[in-house]
Amino acid sequence: MTEATMTLESTRIDWKRLFFLVLGVALFFIIYYCPPWPDAIDPQGKHFVLTKEGKGALAVFALAATWWIFEVLPIGVTGIAIGVAQAMFLIRKPEVAFKDFMDPSVLFILGSIVIGLTFTKSGLTKRMAYKMLSVVGEKTSMIYLGCFVMTAALTHLMAHTAVAATMFPLLLAIHSFYTDEDQPTKFGKGLFIGMAYVAGAGSIITLLGAARGAVAIGFYKEMTGKEISFFELSYYMAPIGWLMVFIIWGLIMVLCKPEKTVIPGLKERAKKMYRDLGGWGRKEILTLVITLAVIVLIALKNWVPALQTIDKTAILLTSTLLFFILNILTIEDLEAIPWNIILLFGGAMSIGFCLWQTKAAEWLAVNWLQLFTNAPSVVFILGMAFFVMIMTNFIMNVAAIAISLPVALVIAPYLGVSGEVIFFSALMTAGMPFILLIGAAPNAIAYNSNQFSAGEFFKFGIIASIILMIVVWLAVVIIWPMMGMPILLK
Repeated sequence: MTEATMTLESTRIDWKRLFFLVLGVALFFIIYYCPPWPDAIDPQGKHFVLTKEGKGALAVFALAATWWIFEVLPIGVTGIAIGVAQAMFLIRKPEVAFKDFMDPSVLFILGSIVIGLTFTKSGLTKRMAYKMLSVVGEKTSMIYLGCFVMTAALTHLMAHTAVAATMFPLLLAIHSFYTDEDQPTKFGKGLFIGMAYVAGAGSIITLLGAARGAVAIGFYKEMTGKEISFFELSYYMAPIGWLMVFIIWGLIMVLCKPEKTVIPGLKERAKKMYRDLGGWGRKEILTLVITLAVIVLIALKNWVPALQTIDKTAILLTSTLLFFILNILTIEDLEAIPWNIILLFGGAMSIGFCLWQTKAAEWLAVNWLQLFTNAPSVVFILGMAFFVMIMTNFIMNVAAIAISLPVALVIAPYLGVSGEVIFFSALMTAGMPFILLIGAAPNAIAYNSNQFSAGEFFKFGIIASIILMIVVWLAVVIIWPMMGMPILLK
C-alpha cells in the first residue's frame, strides 16, 4: 500500500460513526429544550414533577446510551462526556457530577481488577486454568460449561465483580489454547459474554454475590415490616439462578457455537503444563492468602457487628496496597489496568446518580407502573420486573430497586399482589443486566477481552433478556408457588 493510499484511508469519513455521534447530540438537545412534560401521578394521587434538571438527566441518558451502544467513542470517553454534559448544562453541580467518578463502587471495581491482574502475574491463573482443563476435557461445549459453573459457584461466596476479575485472566489463558491468533473467535466471544451473564445469574442466589440483596432486604423490611433471611433468599433464588446458568450455556452454544468442537490433545497438554509449573511459589501463596482473607472479611460483614462499620471497598483496596507493599506488583503493572473500563463505570455511576437525584428515574417508574394498575396481577409483576431490568442496564441495580420497589409495593395491594413476589422478581431482574456494558461490572470486564463489540453485546443481550422475562413468568406462575411463596394476597 502506497503512502498516498494510506493517507486517503486515514482521512476517509466514517459516515456511520458520524451519524450516531450527531444523533446522540441531537437527542440530547431535543429532550433538554423541549417543553415541560406532564407530572407522573401514583394511585394515591401524589404528583411527581419532572424538573428541568430531571429532563436534563434524561437528555444525558439518551446521549450516553446512543454513544455507548454504537461505540462512536471509546466507552470510557463517553463516560467522561456524561460528567461534562451535566456540568456544562447545570444539570448537577460539577463537584457532584465528577465526584461520582471516584465513588466507592468504582474503586471496588478497580480493586477487583487489580486482584485479577495479580492472579495473572503471580501464575495463579495458569495453575487454575490448567487444572480446570485437565478436568473438563477437550470438548469446547464442556469447557464453556465448566467455566460458567465455576463462575456462578464463586459468586455464591464473593462479589460478582471480583469473580469476573478473577475469571477474566483464566479465560484468556483458556482461549490461548484454542487459537494463537489475536483475532476474535466465536469461542472467545461465547466465553466472555457467557461469563458476564452467568456472573449476574449466580450473584442473585446469596447475599454475598452483590450488595443489591442486602439493600433490597433493608428496603423491604422498612416498608412492610417483614424480614427476609439469608437462607430464605437463597431458597427461592437458587433454582432460578441455576436455571439461568444452564439456559445461558445453551444460548451461548447457539449464538456462539465454537468453530472447533474439540481441542485435540488439550487434556494431556493441560496436565503436563500443570506439572511443569512445579511447586507453589511465594507470590502465588501470598496472592491467594490475601485474596481469600479479603473475601472472608467482606463476607463476615453481614454477621460480625465490629466489621459492619468498615466499608467493603476499603477492605478490598487493602489487597491492592498489600500487593504493592509485598512487591507482587510493581509500578509498571499500573499501566496494565484498563482505565477505559474504570472511566466507563465512573460515567455509569454519574448518570445513575443523576437520574436518581433529579427524580427523573422516579418519574419514569411511576409513569411506567401506572400502565399496569388495571392489569392482571401477573402482568403487573412482569411489568415491574421488566422496568427494573431495563433501568438496571443504565443505573446501579441498587438504585433501580430503590426507585421501583416503593412504587410497586404501593400499587401491589390494589391488585391483590403479595409483597414477597414483588421483592424477589425485582431482585431477580436487577441482577441480570444483559443489554448494556454499563449494566454491571462483569459486562465491562468481559468487554476488555476485545472478543466482542458493544453492539454484539447489545444484540445478544436483547435475546437473553427476553429469555429472562420468560423465566420470571415461570417463576411467578409455577416455580415459586410450588415452593410455597405467596403470589396473591388472601
